[in-house]
Amino acid sequence: MSVSIKSEREIELMREAGKILFEVHEELGKIIKPGITTLDIDKLGRKLIEGYGCTPSFLGYNGYPASICVSVNDEVVHGIPSKKHILREGDIVSLDAGVIYKGYHSDAARTYGVGKISEDAARLIDVTKQCFFEGIKYAREGCHLHEISEAIGNYAESFGYGVVRDLVGHGVGSALHEDPQVPNFKQETRGMRLKAGMTLAIEPMINAGQYNVRWLDDEWTVVTADGSLSAHYENTVLITDGEPEILSLR
Repeated sequence: MSVSIKSEREIELMREAGKILFEVHEELGKIIKPGITTLDIDKLGRKLIEGYGCTPSFLGYNGYPASICVSVNDEVVHGIPSKKHILREGDIVSLDAGVIYKGYHSDAARTYGVGKISEDAARLIDVTKQCFFEGIKYAREGCHLHEISEAIGNYAESFGYGVVRDLVGHGVGSALHEDPQVPNFKQETRGMRLKAGMTLAIEPMINAGQYNVRWLDDEWTVVTADGSLSAHYENTVLITDGEPEILSLR
């Protein structure tokens, strides 16, 4: 495993990428309402990203056909936007987006309610977001990687939720996916010791039911095996010798 330590110049570029991605998510969040299509979201996302002089990280990545992964209800991740998929009152929708700024990526995801949603759906969204913040308590130099994993998994499971095992977080930088992998559930080992200058995409993917997932025939969209709702929350994080810096939050 080769984990890169970013230079000050690289960190500055990733900071800028993160700021831009934050603004993209802010604008996308404003249009989430019943009646829009998942393709509407993707079109605006691409326009925003390119308007900042950036390139969408996902467009064409391993053949992925869109700029924004738009995943609705039981779709965990990698939903393909479509003009036929219309958001409805009570849905939840996860938006996963990435930008490339001067050769460096930032990666972040958010889950939104569409109109008025159920208390159970709102709780799942809130817990998934808090899972991220439980995990980054250990995202600092000297801690071990899998302390992040255990904190995320323990928090989610304390609510009876399933923590997806087939998909994990990752390093990020000049490539969208770098070492190390960042699981969201307890591991048998402590994992590597974290060092300042590492940059990680930490991304809890939490199901209201069981953790099992399956892939649809489009070979991209991942859904819960039991049909339960799923939520996703992600940020690009810089490890420092103190508190972690969340590059994709203001």
